Amino acid sequence: MNRLSIIKIGGNIIDDEAKLAAFLDAFAAVRGKKILVHGGGKLATKIADELGIRQQLVDGRRITDAATLKIVTMVYAGTINKNIVAQLQARGCNAIGLTGADGNAILAHKRGTAAIDYGYVGDVDAVDAPFLTSLLEQDKVLVFAPITHDGKGQLLNTNADTIAQEIARGLSSTFETSLIYSFEKSGVLMNAEDESSVIGRINPAYYQELKQQQVIFAGMIPKLDNAFAALKSGVQKVIIGRAEELSQLLAGQSGTTIVHD
Repeated sequence: MNRLSIIKIGGNIIDDEAKLAAFLDAFAAVRGKKILVHGGGKLATKIADELGIRQQLVDGRRITDAATLKIVTMVYAGTINKNIVAQLQARGCNAIGLTGADGNAILAHKRGTAAIDYGYVGDVDAVDAPFLTSLLEQDKVLVFAPITHDGKGQLLNTNADTIAQEIARGLSSTFETSLIYSFEKSGVLMNAEDESSVIGRINPAYYQELKQQQVIFAGMIPKLDNAFAALKSGVQKVIIGRAEELSQLLAGQSGTTIVHD
């Protein structure tokens, strides 16, 4: 079975030109089949501010109204995605920039909750694994922006961590799949202020213990929830760690490894 690396890069790396360039150097050097999923960074918020479009956040999640959807589509699927694709081409990677709407790659539905209306935010229903497999078998490097669609003509803003996890789930029966969440931290930290306090391994029981102790909270919880969901669906390994240490993360030499037990 061929190996596949699915690597999600956080917005803080995208916002830093030098860090992004260094990351893409490391990503281009990754052997085998690979997919990059990127977040949005701060550019969408900056442009919204310049246009006078007020942004609303609830528990760190963006409320995506119609005007905001236009901005995130332009920024995520346009400026950021195509910049990354062009930089990868310059590094010898034959990359293709995609959203969930392209080739019907990722189908989603508009999130509906009784308490909060998140607007045009999507939750993933299906990944077209045969389509993605056909591209990977042509030695294409896939670069996904965090935009999906509902099959009825509506684009949806979708969490990039979730997109990475769902793609990994969808392809895990075809490839020996590793899922890497790379961002600005060294991994899951015992002390948020101490980069040396990386927790090397987390299993489900330890995860619950860390949550009860409030060592893990806020934005890290959905990332870890996605990690455990990926493992349950057949993904071989999930690692969380610093984007600047991508080669070490893939080798299991740094970051936090999420395990079944």
